[in-house]
Amino acid sequence: MHHHGYLWTGAKERYDQEALRRPPHPDPPPAGSKPELIQRYREVAAEFPTVDLPPLETAYWLIKPRSLVRGTWDEAKDAAAWIGQQLADHAHRFASAQDRNTARLAMLVGSAAEQLHTGADVSYGFYLERPSYLHLAVVTCSPNHSTPNQPCPLV
Repeated sequence: MHHHGYLWTGAKERYDQEALRRPPHPDPPPAGSKPELIQRYREVAAEFPTVDLPPLETAYWLIKPRSLVRGTWDEAKDAAAWIGQQLADHAHRFASAQDRNTARLAMLVGSAAEQLHTGADVSYGFYLERPSYLHLAVVTCSPNHSTPNQPCPLV
């Protein structure tokens, strides 16, 4: 078991494009569907695996291109330390004073270490200075509890 780290920052409007953050339905629209529905399904099916937007389900990061992996660690504590470093690097931009609280951030890092040690995934999101958003995720790989048959993106 190992862990992959992912980081995304960008405009909140882009983050809100949920159709590109969820995998397409396994079945395409039925024959006779509106052409715009069929076209949208094709767009989402083509774009979801490659778009850099954070997926709605954390484990689906493993489907994304390997170039989006920001780090890989064998130890949960090392992956949690990376989260801590990212939080420290971005804290000055957090929109909420509560989110900048160092005791709270330390608690998040500790919680992440515990969760990752059990094989769970971790995902955090923060509003940055308007209108931006920060998404951090560490996904457990080989296997992942949510998607055990998903191969490692680095293999």
